[in-house]
Amino acid sequence: MTAVSQRTDGASGAAPLHGRALAVLGTAASALEAAFVLVPDTLAASGPGEGFGREDELAEALRAAFVAYWSSGERDFSPDLDGLVGYWFRYHVAKAVIAALLLVVLVALGTLLRKALLKADGLGAGKRFALAAAGVLATMLALLSLAAVMANVQGAAAPFASLLPMLPTGATGGGPGAVLAQVRERLAAAPGAGDHAPGALDVMIGDFARYHEAMAAIAATVAVVLLVMSVLSWKRFRGTEPAERRTRRVLGSFGALTALSALFVIVVAVANATTAAAPRPALLAFFEGGW
Repeated sequence: MTAVSQRTDGASGAAPLHGRALAVLGTAASALEAAFVLVPDTLAASGPGEGFGREDELAEALRAAFVAYWSSGERDFSPDLDGLVGYWFRYHVAKAVIAALLLVVLVALGTLLRKALLKADGLGAGKRFALAAAGVLATMLALLSLAAVMANVQGAAAPFASLLPMLPTGATGGGPGAVLAQVRERLAAAPGAGDHAPGALDVMIGDFARYHEAMAAIAATVAVVLLVMSVLSWKRFRGTEPAERRTRRVLGSFGALTALSALFVIVVAVANATTAAAPRPALLAFFEGGW
């Protein structure tokens, strides 16, 4: 984001106040991007349990804790697994908060860039292009930040299910491999068939369903917001005189982008709602490597 502020500061020389605001927002975005990568583990480790410097360390601890949990036959998490789930919850909360702050900054930055572009009649073609390119970059980064907010809110809503993708990693034999084979066998069996299933299985299926229910609700909400933004943009587009070509291009591009983004998010919402309605086959497909 430093590049955004550098390119636009010069392009908005006729408006020093806007230039300073763009520089401040660009710096804030850069700091939040770094915090998104570096800070969450430290914040997550501030609660009960320990931090994990690398994902493979977390995966190894998860496999050991899950083997003990599955073997216990209990529904309640073992102390080790409870600590891991709590850590992962705090990790996602930290990521979601930072991503949300970054999204706010990027939206503000994109709004300023759009206003500067619409008032850039006195600037040369090169500076107008720099403003437009910076606006596109800020918009793309805002969409990525929105996706990060959605994914991390989902992870915080169902942290146990969010940890499950780490279980098969490296679990090719021994205790973890045998336990995962049992998980696949239990998931493939008809519900209620055979011996009483371990309590962990019901917890896994329930949390997996909640994981997808959360994303379905999040995506549906975001889709509504994006559609409203698209409608408002097209309404302004229709109310703009044909002679104001730059304004119409900006409004039309924004309206098209938000409409396409809303359609994509609707697909995400439907897919997650479908999985939440029948979580067992999807969870089995995941453990068999097909999801």
